[in-house]
Amino acid sequence: MNRPAPVEISYENMRFLITHNPTNATLNKFTEELKKYGVTTLVRVCDATYDKAPVEKEGIHVLMA
Repeated sequence: MNRPAPVEISYENMRFLITHNPTNATLNKFTEELKKYGVTTLVRVCDATYDKAPVEKEGIHVLMA
């Protein structure tokens, strides 16, 4: 399945990266994409579709909205 490309939005001194919701099967690629954009905190705004432990292991904090 093709997923839309991430969209980066800046507002004042904040940056937001809007992405699709990954699955455990696509989590490695998703995490690499987050690191490419310099993401340090991820806020889930949808139901969890993946295990957050591998993302946190890469130094990215995962929060629930």
